[in-house]
Amino acid sequence: MRFLLLLAALQEAAGGSSDTGFIAAYKHSPIFLTGNMVVSVIVVTIIAERLIYQLTKYRVNAKEFFSQVKKLVTANNIDRAIKLCEASDYPILLLVKAGLTHANKSPDEIDAALSERYSELKPAIEKRIGSLWSLANIATLIGLLGTVWGLINTFAAVAAQGLSQADKQRLLALGIAEAMYNTAFGLGIAVTCMIAHLYLNMRAKTLAHQLESTMEKVFNLLAISSKPGSY
Repeated sequence: MRFLLLLAALQEAAGGSSDTGFIAAYKHSPIFLTGNMVVSVIVVTIIAERLIYQLTKYRVNAKEFFSQVKKLVTANNIDRAIKLCEASDYPILLLVKAGLTHANKSPDEIDAALSERYSELKPAIEKRIGSLWSLANIATLIGLLGTVWGLINTFAAVAAQGLSQADKQRLLALGIAEAMYNTAFGLGIAVTCMIAHLYLNMRAKTLAHQLESTMEKVFNLLAISSKPGSY
């Protein structure tokens, strides 16, 4: 991930010394780095889960599927069309089925059934995506706290009494490294969250529009088919 590359770059900038490396900084003050590690695991889990959901649950070709349903409805074969929708639990199929099960009802009842089903399916598209923005802020703040804490340790090392110049330099380098690793880690997670939020939110809007479009098509098809002499 991006923040790991930043950490590697910082370690190279520090000269690759074990005294100022990531492991040394982590051992010296693991609280804030551990906090952001936990945040990073949560972020990766959310991104993976949302991608899997969007890529698997909405892999149906909505246009082609509706074309098949339209042929069956036009042929007055509603039962066959319903069975076609029961082939899987994809949201598009569930929405179309909600309309087909009310095919012989009034347009108002068809519209109500479709709207109710749509309101149940839409939240699943947007689920947990918004939390990525909050996690970006949390990671940044944790990184900032770690940075401030590292700088406090740095100043304490400079002001310490009874230490040799070499020890002060080592503690100074360790404190600065700790501060920079926290900054890089927090910002790396935040950038990852923002990019993922932008991508997933854009896809969610596209999928929601796909559902709305399908709902309108199903309603128009069934409303016209329910009129006397429409067949």
